[in-house]
Amino acid sequence: MSAFEKHKKNWTNSSRCLVASGGRLAVSLDRLTNALVLVGQHGVYCTSQRNPTVPAMDLRIINQELVHAKELVQSVMEELRRAREKKENQPFEK
Repeated sequence: MSAFEKHKKNWTNSSRCLVASGGRLAVSLDRLTNALVLVGQHGVYCTSQRNPTVPAMDLRIINQELVHAKELVQSVMEELRRAREKKENQPFEK
């Protein structure tokens, strides 16, 4: 099942508050957050052999990539929000 099929209900609900693409971005942000949580939980058990107080290197790299992806999605959502607010604040034209 594709992500579009699996999470359509979630982004449909989010789309009521945002434009359609914003709803998909909101669900994507939720998916990234869930992935970060799972990587963090796995990092508790899969630690570095050199330093057992930190997660293994591959988990740290995966975590950093997910954080970067999340930041990018958040920045696009913020741009959409600013564009919507700007459009709402423009005077009505005939």
